[in-house]
Amino acid sequence: MTCELCEREVEPLTVHHLIPKQKKGHHGSKINICSACHKQIHTLYDNTRLAQELNSLEKLKNEPQMHKFLCWVSKQDLNKRVKVHRRRS
Repeated sequence: MTCELCEREVEPLTVHHLIPKQKKGHHGSKINICSACHKQIHTLYDNTRLAQELNSLEKLKNEPQMHKFLCWVSKQDLNKRVKVHRRRS
């Protein structure tokens, strides 16, 4: 299956709620993305920003930090696990 963000053929895919569940997005739009993209989204952005500003596939793809990550991850070996560094609390 293809990740809707990085467009790599990766399995398994995870479901990302474009409006986070904590922001009443239980029944809203969802996209299927790889775990690397999913981790990166939640590392870079809090749920408020995701709900208010980055609530579509195109907005996520075009956000500068995410776009930079997508360019990088699209070149990575599909057989190797991509590490995403979590934000420090």
